[in-house]
Amino acid sequence: MRLDEVSARGLADAVGRAIGEGVLLPGSKLPPVRAVALELRMSPTTVSAAWQLLRRAGTIQTDGRRGTIVAASRADGPGRYRAALRGRSGFALDLSTGVPDPRLLPSLPALAGLSPAPTSYLDEPVLPALASLLRERWPYVCQRLAIFDGAMDAIDHVASSLLRLGDRVVVENPCFPPLLDLLESLGVQAVAADTDAQGMLPAALSAALTQRPAAVFLQPRALNPTGASWSSTRAAELATVLSRAPHVYVVEDDSAGDVSSAALHSLGSHLPRQTIHVHSFSKSHGPDLRLAAVSAPAAVLDPILERRLLGQGWTSRLLQHLLLTLLTDPASVTAVAAARTEYARRRHLVVAALATHGITVPPGDGLNLWLPVADEAAALISLASNGLAAAAGTAFTLGPGTPHLRVTVGLIATDHEAVATLLAEAARAPALSITR
Repeated sequence: MRLDEVSARGLADAVGRAIGEGVLLPGSKLPPVRAVALELRMSPTTVSAAWQLLRRAGTIQTDGRRGTIVAASRADGPGRYRAALRGRSGFALDLSTGVPDPRLLPSLPALAGLSPAPTSYLDEPVLPALASLLRERWPYVCQRLAIFDGAMDAIDHVASSLLRLGDRVVVENPCFPPLLDLLESLGVQAVAADTDAQGMLPAALSAALTQRPAAVFLQPRALNPTGASWSSTRAAELATVLSRAPHVYVVEDDSAGDVSSAALHSLGSHLPRQTIHVHSFSKSHGPDLRLAAVSAPAAVLDPILERRLLGQGWTSRLLQHLLLTLLTDPASVTAVAAARTEYARRRHLVVAALATHGITVPPGDGLNLWLPVADEAAALISLASNGLAAAAGTAFTLGPGTPHLRVTVGLIATDHEAVATLLAEAARAPALSITR
């Protein structure tokens, strides 16, 4: 083999390129370090360092007696999201996760002070005071409201109720990988609709509806991974397209919730009988609360809640009391507002710094940034060599497209220009040939 750059980085780039081109397939066993070193006339230490970079980038993995193998494709599901985040320990700054900065979460009051009055299994599943507050905050007048154990729990219940084996649904491209995994587990085919800086394109949605989908899944703001948010005009355009298909349900996932800086424009304002709206409190108030509020037409939500009574029945009322306190306590409200401002500041600083390197990224919103790169594997390796991690873009896309990485810029608290410089370097990292 020939390397254009005889170094750990050069070897890692070359192997990554070979994997991307299909020369090395997922599951392929790599030769022992000493054998590679002998063939390439490199030191075993250099080859080991290259292998370590590839492991940290999630490109290869150690598989017991099989030794070191090429990792499964990040685009293969189910589990594509887990694969995209594989091997992220040991980084100075892990920007792959999509999680909020724990330092920006509001402090939780002592649970002992929130103990509700004695309850019965027959009590209302949603605390009346919380339901009243949520209805005041909701982007449209909704018919039914419920609390679930996080946004994906809610979407799981909705999808399992509405969809059947062989159904088609429309999703954003790119979109959130766990949704693709969920749909695949249900035997449902995802139909991609392209997006721009304002989310799903109306023309793409119109074209996708010709395939007679049962539902459309989309994010009204802070689209994960791109950060796109609807304008009022875009929401109206999407509603106009969907009004021609009144049998198609719309599932909105407002995953960023209260830390999103963009205004919330829901299709429920236009199509209340078709819209299911999910509002997550994970990013704003804490992932471990596992709480999301859901609105939907009674014909959709009532059967789901009836079926839920056969299982867990309801989401913990104690946690609902906690959420109610966090949504009304002045200190907590101030903390969430400060976090929203800080996330917007961090994103702006990174986007502005990238622009000085000639890399244009839409301003966007939320915790994540969709970074265009020349080569995904080379970019991941470049970041890994500098102690940074990002999520592989192929996990977020359906079909071929331009390579990207998802970068959780919400976790970049300091040194924004320095981190942006490393991101720009990774974005331009070329794939190297492995011939000599």
